[in-house]
Amino acid sequence: MPLAYIILGARICNAPIFFRCNRHFSLMASSAAVVDEAKHGFSRPEMYKENLAGTVDAYDRHVFLCYKNHSVWPPRIEASEADPLPKRVASVWKARKNDVAVKTKITVCEAREEAGFADGDVLIFPDMIKYKGLEESNVDGFFDDVIVNGKEWNSGGEKSVLRGSHIFVCAHGSRDVRCGVCGPVLLDKLNEEIQLRGLKDQISVVACSHVGGHKYAGNVIIFCPGPDGKITGNWYGYVTPDDVPALLDRQIAKGEVIQKLWRGQMGPPVAEIKVADDHKLANGNDNGKASLSSNENVGGCCQGANGVSCCQSASFEQNKENDNKSAEAYKRQGRSNTSCSWPLLQKRDILTATGILGALAAVAIAYRFYRRSS
Repeated sequence: MPLAYIILGARICNAPIFFRCNRHFSLMASSAAVVDEAKHGFSRPEMYKENLAGTVDAYDRHVFLCYKNHSVWPPRIEASEADPLPKRVASVWKARKNDVAVKTKITVCEAREEAGFADGDVLIFPDMIKYKGLEESNVDGFFDDVIVNGKEWNSGGEKSVLRGSHIFVCAHGSRDVRCGVCGPVLLDKLNEEIQLRGLKDQISVVACSHVGGHKYAGNVIIFCPGPDGKITGNWYGYVTPDDVPALLDRQIAKGEVIQKLWRGQMGPPVAEIKVADDHKLANGNDNGKASLSSNENVGGCCQGANGVSCCQSASFEQNKENDNKSAEAYKRQGRSNTSCSWPLLQKRDILTATGILGALAAVAIAYRFYRRSS
């Protein structure tokens, strides 16, 4: 038999085995993906296990350094020799931190061309300012002028005003697998929903580096105007793709906080924020307002997670105050606290009670005579 036929026959005979092997490896890869999602994704066991409110330390300013893409960031980008700009920023920040009067966080975000951000751009919230052209050689001057002294960066690059709303999603996968699994999915979903609503020119979405709280992934920070028009930065955790429409339609469009996912906020003091409907119902009132301060940790009783609150409505407090005043009045008249909670008996009520007692007495006497006669 010619050698060609032997080789061809071997290939034909081995073909099913080859395809079966490929299919086997594909199934193994799919299973690994499922296991990865179950362990690190939105269905992982730790989801919704902790109350989120108060898991953000109080701070007043957030600075983002635009740099490369989240897929190439090393676990500790601030210490990477291959990334000199973030490393230089981290070094200067460490040296000048005690000189900064404003509580500040510094985070790396991706330089996303679609959002208008390039390497070396610096975004500052709640000021809504963008500076271009930060380099290793001018980091010291930038910190001295802008971060420490709060002045213009006269010796630096072009300054512009940021418009619209800005969403940052932690997708630092090399730092923590959970953010690496959840972050990119949320980025895609956010961009999809923004596109459907025709808001591409009004809302930017970019990935950011570690912000703290990997166990709360997906982690999302939204900078947008609050009910009073001032820019606030609301932090959300345990965010899934199903939560994205609410973040856009309620948080950004209406200024409503999604309470069950809310970790806290950044920004200037806000007198009031409009809380989501589920939180209003949990509070037992319909005024939809709650006082918050961006300079304090927000773990108070009125900021409970999952819409749970121990605060009482104003009407209840008013009634309680009125009851206390009535109790004091009765005390002055020599009455006890217990008696003050009962209404005063009217003369008509007394006569009615007397008549009933008299009738009962008459029946008892008649029954007694009946027994004697029998």
